[in-house]
Amino acid sequence: MSEHSQVVDPFQSIRPYRDNEVAEVLGRMLRDNEFVDVITHYQFPRLPKWVLRILRPAVRIALAAKVGEIETVSSFQTLIAGYMTKMISRTTSRLSCSGIDQLDPQEAYLFVSNHRDIAMDPAFVNWALYQYGMNTVRIAIGDNLLKKPYVSDLMRLNKSFIVRRSLKAPREMMASMTQLSEYIDHSIMTGHSVWIAQREGRSKDGNDRTDPTLLKMFYMSHRKQRSFAEMVTRLNIVPVSISYEYDPCDAMKARELAAIEETGKYEKSQYEDIDSIVKGITGAKGHVHVSFGQPIRGIYETPEQLAQEIDRQIRSDYYLHPSNLVAAGESIDAKTEQAFAARLAQVSGRAEDFLRNMYANPVYNRREAESLTQNEADSHA
Repeated sequence: MSEHSQVVDPFQSIRPYRDNEVAEVLGRMLRDNEFVDVITHYQFPRLPKWVLRILRPAVRIALAAKVGEIETVSSFQTLIAGYMTKMISRTTSRLSCSGIDQLDPQEAYLFVSNHRDIAMDPAFVNWALYQYGMNTVRIAIGDNLLKKPYVSDLMRLNKSFIVRRSLKAPREMMASMTQLSEYIDHSIMTGHSVWIAQREGRSKDGNDRTDPTLLKMFYMSHRKQRSFAEMVTRLNIVPVSISYEYDPCDAMKARELAAIEETGKYEKSQYEDIDSIVKGITGAKGHVHVSFGQPIRGIYETPEQLAQEIDRQIRSDYYLHPSNLVAAGESIDAKTEQAFAARLAQVSGRAEDFLRNMYANPVYNRREAESLTQNEADSHA
């Protein structure tokens, strides 16, 4: 190899940024007027747009001072952790976790998670790992959420990697999925845990289901070397179940589901995804619980078999809040019932049914998963 040749990075277009790229990326973001305006709007939501423009130089200087010492991904995440602490104290009544004590801090895991909130699902998983002294995860995020360059930069600084969902040509899609499969395997094999949602898009109806197509993608880079069952063991898959007492985006989701039922389609507004991210971060959530399942062991020879086991763990580990039980028709206490009634009052018509069901479905699914587990135990007794 000549001294001028360079090692090609096969994952450069999708991977998170590295330490030696952090300073350049932060500098680029600080020069982005739209990013500076978004930060200003977040800090001062009631100010008109013309005032935001006047404040740009001052906000840019303040941001530069805050990130001036940041030269590594780890130090950037430490900054984010400070904001997370404030956000958790402001928007949650309690944050709890189970199952993490069964994980080995020295191991890398592929966390396959249910998906309720665009930003907060992996953020709460990261927070639990951080508190436990484990390394944070690399986060899979769809390119549909990265239309703004500063959003893409921000996410990749925070250890996100890109899932290219916007590709339409079959050959390009195949190449992209193979690259993604290789990257996930490479991450696990080099000691970096990964978080990925169990299916594309949030579970807006409260029915957490794993898409077998996702699991087929995991296998694409392994087909010539090992069996599907061998890949399952190699990737160290752990199902994760995240439950929110209250979903800040529940009314938005319910209206969307009602519109699809009534008209067959739903057109998102230009900034709807960004609005969902902001609302999910800043909205009141009540008690949030993160359940880590058992690393999947045993012989799973097909994506469908593996999806069934992931679903069983996610559904049976789902922490049921009073809001879930009230929605499912179980009597709790007057205060909880009044709070849930106020939640339903945000919407009307069919949207009200959808909102109730998104809280009730986890109850029905957990009961079903528990009975399946019991039946299986009885059959082996």
